[in-house]
Amino acid sequence: MSNLRRRLRRGVKHAGNALAGFLAVGVLKLMRLANPDRSADFAGWMMRKLGPLLKENRIGRDNLTAAFPEKSAAEIETILSGVWDNVGRMGAEFAQLDRLWNEDAYQHPEDSRVQLGPESIERFLQLQNDGKPALIFAAHLANWELPAVCAATYKLDSAVLYRKPNIAAVDAWLEETRAASMGEIISTDLSAPMKISQALERGAHVVMLVDQ
Repeated sequence: MSNLRRRLRRGVKHAGNALAGFLAVGVLKLMRLANPDRSADFAGWMMRKLGPLLKENRIGRDNLTAAFPEKSAAEIETILSGVWDNVGRMGAEFAQLDRLWNEDAYQHPEDSRVQLGPESIERFLQLQNDGKPALIFAAHLANWELPAVCAATYKLDSAVLYRKPNIAAVDAWLEETRAASMGEIISTDLSAPMKISQALERGAHVVMLVDQ
């Protein structure tokens, strides 16, 4: 009986993951039909409305109050609203990550969705022209993969280390949509160290999160 229960649980979990994957990919594809700016605006607005209804909002308020005792209740609520806005925008942008980068971003930063400082441009040009491989560590903030889109746009040989999603359909969608716009994608499995070494040997720029 216990073996039967385990098989049933595995079957239910597999079916649940398949259904979740189907729905998640469907939502992602639907979001890609929308204008990137309008979808981000809408998602930010929606999360500002929904976020305060979640238990995480109370946890966030308690943490902010403890971290910033000098701030008023109104200031704390303003910060929380901004957090939920950012969460919504990040989700919408995740679906359209390969479409956010403006190819003229570094000649005409005033027309770009991404704000670039002169130091960042100088550092990128150095990486692009020094003929050397590099390890690049990115902060685990928002859609941190965006610099890899920049690298692919300007033909900088790069590889990105990432953790596969638990849902196979979402992972397949990521590989399909990201490979062309982000260079090589290396999964954090047992083969990752060898693949990173091979990428560096060919002169690539390998990007990973500071917590990887």
